[in-house]
Amino acid sequence: MRKILSIATIATLSVSHYAVAQSGATGIIKGFVYERATGEPLSFSNIFVQGSKLGAQSDENGYFTISQLPAGTYTLMTTSFGYDTVFTTIKLAAGDVESKKIYLTNKGLELKAVNVSGRKIQKMTRVNIGTTTITPKEIKLLPSSGGEPDIAQFLQVTPGVTFTGDQGGQLYIRGGSPAQTGILLDGVTIYNPFHSIGLYSVFETDAIRSADVITAGFNATYGNRSSAILDIHTKDGNNQRLSGVLSASPIMVRGMLEGPLAKQKSDDGSSSTFLLSVKHSYLDQSSKALYSGLGDEFKNGLPYSFTDAYGKVTFSGGNGSKLNLFGFNFNDKASVLNSAGAANATFNWKSYGGGTTFVVSPAGSSSLINGKFAYSKYSIDANEVNFSPRSSSISSFEAGINFTYFFPKYSTLNYGIEVGGQNTKLDYTNSIGATTNFDRNNTTASAFFVYKKIFDQRFILEPSVRLQYYSSQNKFSPEPRLNMKFNVNSNLRFKAAAGLYSQNIVGLKSDRDVVNYFTGFVLSPDQKIMNTDREYTATNLERAQHAVAGVEFDVKNLEFNIEPWYKNFSQIIQLNRTKGVNPINTGDFQADHGKAAGIDFSVKYTVGRIYLWGVVSYQKITYTTRLENYDTTYTTQAYPPPFDRRVNVNLVGAYTAGKKKDWEISARFNFGSPFPFTQTQGFNEQVNITGNGLASNPVTQNGSINTIYSTTINGGRLTDYHRLDLSVKKIFKVGRYSSIESTVAVTNVYDRNNIFYVNRLDNKVYYQLPVFPSMNLSWRF
Repeated sequence: MRKILSIATIATLSVSHYAVAQSGATGIIKGFVYERATGEPLSFSNIFVQGSKLGAQSDENGYFTISQLPAGTYTLMTTSFGYDTVFTTIKLAAGDVESKKIYLTNKGLELKAVNVSGRKIQKMTRVNIGTTTITPKEIKLLPSSGGEPDIAQFLQVTPGVTFTGDQGGQLYIRGGSPAQTGILLDGVTIYNPFHSIGLYSVFETDAIRSADVITAGFNATYGNRSSAILDIHTKDGNNQRLSGVLSASPIMVRGMLEGPLAKQKSDDGSSSTFLLSVKHSYLDQSSKALYSGLGDEFKNGLPYSFTDAYGKVTFSGGNGSKLNLFGFNFNDKASVLNSAGAANATFNWKSYGGGTTFVVSPAGSSSLINGKFAYSKYSIDANEVNFSPRSSSISSFEAGINFTYFFPKYSTLNYGIEVGGQNTKLDYTNSIGATTNFDRNNTTASAFFVYKKIFDQRFILEPSVRLQYYSSQNKFSPEPRLNMKFNVNSNLRFKAAAGLYSQNIVGLKSDRDVVNYFTGFVLSPDQKIMNTDREYTATNLERAQHAVAGVEFDVKNLEFNIEPWYKNFSQIIQLNRTKGVNPINTGDFQADHGKAAGIDFSVKYTVGRIYLWGVVSYQKITYTTRLENYDTTYTTQAYPPPFDRRVNVNLVGAYTAGKKKDWEISARFNFGSPFPFTQTQGFNEQVNITGNGLASNPVTQNGSINTIYSTTINGGRLTDYHRLDLSVKKIFKVGRYSSIESTVAVTNVYDRNNIFYVNRLDNKVYYQLPVFPSMNLSWRF
C-alpha cells in the first residue's frame, strides 16, 4: 500500500510541474456546459474553435478543455442535440487559463430521436470498446413493461447481456456472473440492484443523467471486478425551479422532486440543489385482484414488493466545482408460492448507504480533480422448504481521489488512488448438508494510470495500468490494459482492447436452478483451497483475461457494430459443492476455471420519427470443476453454467406519431435459446436421529425428502424463451412545464409460457409472467 501511495504522489508532482510549465507560451480555455433550464451538466456536447480544427467534447461532468492556444480572441461554437447552438467569444492572453460556463437552451420542438452525428463524434474521439452509453431518452423509447420505464429493461437489450427472466431475473454480461460485474452509482459500489420482479431496478429513471455498460476490456479506472462494469451517473437537481414527476400504476407508485435550495443568481454564480426519489411496489397486494385470472400459479397474486429511496444534495461553486452528499435505502421481498398460496421459499434483501463525491476545477490549471467517500451495506436472507436457511451480507467503505490532466494535441492523463474496506458474512448449507460459516474482513488499496493520445485525429491509443493490493490475501496485483481505435474515415472505425483483471469478491449462486433469488457475496477465503488438479492455489483471487475487437460502420442513418470477444476466467472461487464427501475434501471453497467466447452484432437506424435497434448475440461458456468421490478419488467435469444462453436476439422499434409528436408507440421482441440445468436423478428419505437415538424410531418416523441431483452438472436444457412487449404513450401538455403522460403496456403479448421455476418434488412447472397488461399515469411538472 505504501508503494502505491508513493508512486501516485511522485506522479502527481511530476505531472503538475509539467502542466504549469507547458502553459507559459500558450493559453488554455476550459469550462463546463450546462442546460439553461435546469443547470444540469450536458455530457457529450461538442465545443469547436471557429476557424480551426481544434475542439473538445464535454465529459460526464459537462467539463471540457482546449489547450495550446496562442494568444488572441476566439469564438467557441457549442452544440448538443436538441439544443440551440451557442457562440461564445473569449479573449486569451499567453499563459492564461480562461474558465467559462456555457449554457445551452432546449429547442422549442422536443425531439424524440437520438442524434446520429452527435454519437459519431463521440465514437471518433473515444475507444468505446464493448461500451453502450444509455440516456433516459433511450430508456423511455423501449416498451415500458408494467407502464414504467426502467434501466433494467434497457439493459436486457444491450449487446452481450443475458437476462434470466422477469421473475427473479439477473443480468449476466459476456460470460461473467453478477458478482463479477461492478455496479457503480456516482462512483460508489452498489450490490444486487435488481428487484425480485426483474422488470425493475433500484435506480430512478428520471434521476439518471447517463449510464455506461462496459461489457469487456474496460480500462484501469475500474478495479476489483473481472468481467464487466455498469457505471451510472445521476442528475444534480434543477437549480432554476421546483420540478419533478409523480407516477402511479397497478404495480407501483413513484415520485421524484428536485429543485434549488439556494438559487443561482448569475451564470457565474454558485447554487445548491436537492433531488429526492421514492418508489414503492404494492404488486403483492394489487395482483390478487388484477392478475389472479392469469393462471393457476398466479391465482394468489404475484408475491413481490419493494421500496426504494434516494436523496442527493449538490453544492455548486461559481467556477464549476461541486460537492454532492447522498444517501439511499433499498428493500426487496419475494416469495415462491405453492398452489395453496403458502410460501415454498421467502427471500428478503436490503441495501443502504451514503457518502459524498466532489469535483474540483483548480484555478489556473486545465486539470480536473474528482473524489469520493462512501459506505454501503447489503444483506440477504433466504428460507426455503426442504433446504436450510441461508444468509449473506457485505458492508464496505471506499474512498478515492483522481486527477485528470489535459495536454496539447489531444492527450490526457487520468490517475488516482483508492482505498476501501469490506466485511462479509455467510451462513450456508450445501445440497449434501455440509455447512459453511464465514466472517471475513479485507482492505484494498490501488493506484491507476490511464493515458490517452489521439494521433492525427485518426488513431486513439489508451494504455493503462492498475496496481491493486488485497490485504486479506497479502497480494499485489499489477494489471496492464490496452484500448485502441483506428478511424479509417468518419464512417468506418476499428477498435480493440485487452487486459488483466482480478477481484476478491466471490458471488454465491447455486447450480441447482437457473433462477435463484439468493444473491450472496463473500470475500476470497484465506484458507488453502484446491484447484481442479487438486493442487493448492498460489492466490485465492478471482482472475480473468479479456480480448475484444470490433468494427463500427455507418451508412447514412444506419449504425453497425460487430464485436467478437473472449474471456479466460483463469480462476473462479466457488463454494465446495462436494464438501464432506471424503477426508481430502474438507475445505469450504474450491478453485475452478472457465472460458467464454462470443460475438455480438447490432444495427441501429434513426431517422425522423423512427427508431429501430436490433441485436444478435452468440456465446459459449464452459466452466471446469473438480468433483470428489467417496473413495477419495476425484474427477474433473466441464459444464455450461446456468446462464449459458447460446443465442440471444433483441429487436426494438419506436415511432413518434401525431402532429405535435405527442404519441409514442414502441415494441420489443426477445428470443433466447434454452438455459442449461441440472437434472433430477431421484429422491431419498432422510431420517433425523435425535439424542443418542434411543428416543427415535426410524421405522415409524417420517423423514424429509431429499433431492438426488444428476452427477452431470447442467446436463439438460430448458425450452426456448421468447416474448413480445408493446406499449403506447400519449402526452398531454397542460402548461409551460407541466404535462400528463398516459401509458398502456402489454408484456408477453401472445402469452408465451416461459419456464420460471420447477418444483423438484412434484415436478410442477411454474412460468414467467403470462400476458401482463398494465396502465400508467404520470404527471411531470
